[in-house]
Amino acid sequence: MATLKLEIITPESKIFDDNVDEVLLPGSEGDMGILPKHENLVTDLKAGELRYKRNGQVETLAIGEGFAEITGDSVAVLTDAAVREADIDVQVAEEAVKRAEELLKSNTLEGEELEATQAALARSLAQIHIKRRHRG
Repeated sequence: MATLKLEIITPESKIFDDNVDEVLLPGSEGDMGILPKHENLVTDLKAGELRYKRNGQVETLAIGEGFAEITGDSVAVLTDAAVREADIDVQVAEEAVKRAEELLKSNTLEGEELEATQAALARSLAQIHIKRRHRG
């Protein structure tokens, strides 16, 4: 069976590097499924759920914004954050959401500060969504 080489890279480290059967990405225009021999493509990613299937097992990560480069036999994801579902702490994510929402309500943020706070909010909400959806 054909596979894809999946690499997930953040500014801190390479989070994942292995062959997988398929990948589901949170594209800026909607979720996109990637199978081996996919057409070449570069796409923006939004904060959300990245899933991959390997050896019959589905793994889930919460990722931040970034982009993916897709070729027929590989997917390279460059993102500002990636957290495995098992490592998500909902309480920490909820506290981060509250802090970000308070900062955004203050209307004092501009430029890079505003963008960073909005990105942190999106990452934290994605983590909460993944953890809650997979609990039930």
